[in-house]
Amino acid sequence: MRILIWGAGAIGGTLGAYFQRAGHDVTFVDTAEEHVNAIAERGLRITGPIDEFTVMAPALTPKSLTGSWETILLCTKAHHTTAAVQSLTSFLAADGCVVSAQNGLNERTISNYVGAHRTVGCFVNFGADYLEPGTIHYAGRGAVVLGELDGRSTERLAALHKLFLDFDGAAITTPNIWGYLWGKLAYGAMLFATALTNASIADVLAEPSHRPLFTALGREVMRVTQAQGIRAESFNGVDPNAFDPAGDDQEAYRSLNDMVAFNRKSAKTHSGIWRDLALRKRKTEVDAQLGVIVTIGQELGIATPLITRVIELIHEIEAGEREQGPGALEALIKAL
Repeated sequence: MRILIWGAGAIGGTLGAYFQRAGHDVTFVDTAEEHVNAIAERGLRITGPIDEFTVMAPALTPKSLTGSWETILLCTKAHHTTAAVQSLTSFLAADGCVVSAQNGLNERTISNYVGAHRTVGCFVNFGADYLEPGTIHYAGRGAVVLGELDGRSTERLAALHKLFLDFDGAAITTPNIWGYLWGKLAYGAMLFATALTNASIADVLAEPSHRPLFTALGREVMRVTQAQGIRAESFNGVDPNAFDPAGDDQEAYRSLNDMVAFNRKSAKTHSGIWRDLALRKRKTEVDAQLGVIVTIGQELGIATPLITRVIELIHEIEAGEREQGPGALEALIKAL
């Protein structure tokens, strides 16, 4: 398969490297010139406990790109989706599709530009980080799911599934991709909360005094999910339905225990959100991921005060107005 990877960071770099190694024709596009130059000169290196290898593949910035592709994987941060999809449309074949290998509900934005019929949903939960130009750390396996937005089973979905099996033999397709995406948002809201402090994901989730907070966060997301008639799907120890607003606290705590167990096995101890704040000193995806939950909740008449507070606290850290640490997490707990 001939594939254009738009965004060669943690997700796109890992996927593209495996696809290239499997014999597919992969081209990487990224706006970071130093990353593009490193890939073009030395190849893209995958390192970590899962695998160690380097692939050579074309790597360009958007302004240097020419050609047309039937399959484009959009792998940018969620808040870069609009700009990226506006740039990539001229490289998308008339009968081609854009696959959103991102975090959040970016399929909504992509379909607004290229049409729902040319948009394919994708859910990924593997652990990876951009380390330096030309190098990606692949730290832990996680769920990989593909689905048409309308739930149909199509030939292109089967072809994409075959492609993704070259990355992970456990990759699956689903008629309920929105259920996976909203399930990931419930987990994502918790990850943003863990990033307020400097402890690992597992350590923050494991702390007994934090359990009421993470239960309440999960329930806020589930209220919005259920109000849309969406059935959330489970993955990698995350059981979003354990956070049913009418459910039992012990069910939520059981799922939190499973999340802790899953994260303990990964070499990726902290989220990409934490890395953006603590190491890369740049804006996170908080508005693009959690802001949409608040917006949809408002449209449905559902309040999301805890998620709103998470967004506020992340913004304060981004702006240098609040330190990342236990105090920031305590500020969120006080909003319970």
